[in-house]
This record gives sequence, structure tokens and C-alpha cells, in this order.
Amino acid sequence: MTDELAADAAHPASLPPRPRRAVLLALFAGLALFAYFFDQLTKLWVTSTMVEGERIPVLPPLLHWYYIRNSGAAFSIGENVTWVFTIVMVSVAVAILVQLRRLGSAWWAVALGLLFGGALGNLTDRLFREPSFAMGHVVDFIQLPNFAIFNIADSAVVSSVVIICLLTLRGIALDGSRHTAAKRDGGADV
Repeated sequence: MTDELAADAAHPASLPPRPRRAVLLALFAGLALFAYFFDQLTKLWVTSTMVEGERIPVLPPLLHWYYIRNSGAAFSIGENVTWVFTIVMVSVAVAILVQLRRLGSAWWAVALGLLFGGALGNLTDRLFREPSFAMGHVVDFIQLPNFAIFNIADSAVVSSVVIICLLTLRGIALDGSRHTAAKRDGGADV
């Protein structure tokens, strides 16, 4: 049996062929780099053009740039344990890299790329911004009404979590295979 026939037998006509591994890794890397550099460039822009505490209306009353430095997590939770967030972000980044060997879905590549880029964006702040190494404060500047002030890295992470939740609800595994309710309950796939 040729490689082409084997691929056809592995993927029934009703399912689209799975993307090649190199394409998935390129998609992951491209989105991770985009999220990371977009985050870092916007933070560079904010720190070089605004003073901490400054608030600039963009689309009032909906959107403002409001430059703060956050030592905690979302909604300033855990401000006194900044080093814990550094360890968590390093752990998340390592876990993502370990899981890449199982990557078989374009949507999972998108989700993991955004998650990795966002985690590295905020990790860079934790490692290299004041007050000290591994305890740096994250630059936040996007303000919406009645919500936390956040940055591009936070947006990438939240977007990835939404995609991961949707993939999980649809039964799409990291390797691209589909899990139906019958499979999860131990029954035959229908």
C-alpha cells in the first residue's frame, strides 16, 4: 500500500485531511511570535509615551489607555506574591512546549500559539521590569468600563482559553481526533 493510499484509509472522505506537522508548528510559532512582539511593542510604546497613572481617552466612555504597573494577576489579585506568577508562567510555557509533540489540529496550534506568546509577554515583564528580577510588575494599559486594566498578552491568553474551551466542548483533541459523547461514555462511536 502506498503512502497516499495509507493516508486515504486513515482519513475517511467525510473528514478533511489533517494538516502536516510542519504547517502546524509554523502556525503555532507564528502566532506565538505575533502575540509576544505585539505585546512587547505596545508596552514599549506605553512606557515611552505615557507616565504611570496617565489616562488617555480613545473611544470614550468605552475605551481608554490607562498606564499602570501590576504586581499581581487579573484584578490585582496576589500583589504580594509576584514570584509565584513567574513560576506559573514558566511552568505554563514548558507544559505547552512538551505538548507540541502531540499537536495535530490547526485550531489547537492557534490556541497554544496565543497562550505561549501571551505567557511569554507577561513573563518578560516579570523577569526584567522593576522592581527586581522575577518580581517585575506587568505593564497594563487597556481600560474598559467596569473591568480590569489589561494588555495584549492578557488578551492573547484569554483568546486562547476561549478557543480551548470551544475545542473541548466540540470534542476535538490536541492531536486533532474527535471524541464523541459515545466514545467518552465508553460506548461505540456512532
